[in-house]
Amino acid sequence: MSHYDKLETRSAEARQAAQLEALNGLLDAPLESLSDLASLPVFRKSELAERQKATPPFGGLTVRNASHVFQSPGPIYEPGGNSHDWWRFGRFLHSLGVGEGDVLQNCFGYHLTPAGTMFENGAHAVGTMVLPAGTGQTALQVEAAMAVGTTVYAGTPDYLKVILEKADEMGVTLRITKAAVSGGALFPSLREYYADRGIVCRQCYATADLGHIAYESEAMEGMIVDEHVIVEIVTPGTGDPVGEGEVGEVVVTALNPDYPLIRFATGDMSAVMAGQSPCGRTNMRIKGWMGRADQTTKIKGMFVRPEQVAAFVKAHPEVTRARVIATREGDADVMTVRVESPGGDYAGAVQDTLKMKGVVEVVAPGSLPADGVLIEDQRTYD
Repeated sequence: MSHYDKLETRSAEARQAAQLEALNGLLDAPLESLSDLASLPVFRKSELAERQKATPPFGGLTVRNASHVFQSPGPIYEPGGNSHDWWRFGRFLHSLGVGEGDVLQNCFGYHLTPAGTMFENGAHAVGTMVLPAGTGQTALQVEAAMAVGTTVYAGTPDYLKVILEKADEMGVTLRITKAAVSGGALFPSLREYYADRGIVCRQCYATADLGHIAYESEAMEGMIVDEHVIVEIVTPGTGDPVGEGEVGEVVVTALNPDYPLIRFATGDMSAVMAGQSPCGRTNMRIKGWMGRADQTTKIKGMFVRPEQVAAFVKAHPEVTRARVIATREGDADVMTVRVESPGGDYAGAVQDTLKMKGVVEVVAPGSLPADGVLIEDQRTYD
């Protein structure tokens, strides 16, 4: 299958140079290299919400050429545009083989939240007709799919199964052969169910604020990062990049001049995959969704936050990792802090940083897993 454009197969050097030029066009003070991006502060959704309360609706951020305004839970307000591939979903749909002659049944919501409009904009970018079906009314979904000849489903991973089972119940056969899904877990058994029915199902990773971030290709090895975003994987609660292959929080810079977001923290966890995709696309790959980054936990009546654990590690260069573990002894909370270090006494430093006493266990470097977990709650309340 042909690629969406030449950007997908360019060299790493060409991509980095183009991204740096685009990024510097959005900044007041230009950076000398993309690695300098890590020196800028991380922008969190909580901060965006506070800014929007003070300066509605978009918090005083740069917004150009907006044709829509959406409301997501929070509430958070997001701008949207209707120019060609504004949300960048065309690249994902093209990789799935969606194009002219297809009819895409869009079962994402159109009410307040942007997912329906995002996928519609992407479908138009690849020349595909859209049935704006939205959610619910399954029998009507089946009737409409039959009448218009739907060939592509777009929606959450599980709802297509509901539609197919309703079609079976109604005694009709749908023409859907491709499914573009997001917004929920795509379990292997569900993907296999679709494959058994002749439907190729692939997922993408996107958020209401940023639009499209990464997508599965025909190679089915991780998710390829979109060409118009920069993805970093950082230690949760900080802006410090982790090593390749280590799990951390996904931080995204959207190179959209109409709504640039610089180092926007998604709150999702993932990791970079080494190498390039066998499909020929050369951009970074991530492993997909691997949990949530906000591990804030209340221990002994006080909150312990990932950024506190990260600050402790940063203050001690010989410490490679640290993990707070919350357990219970009887009715009392116990905090154990495992510290990866050649040796040392960290009891005082732990108390100063985390604001409470805990059991400190010094463990050998490399013994803690590189899974992005800084705070592990093992307590049960049975």
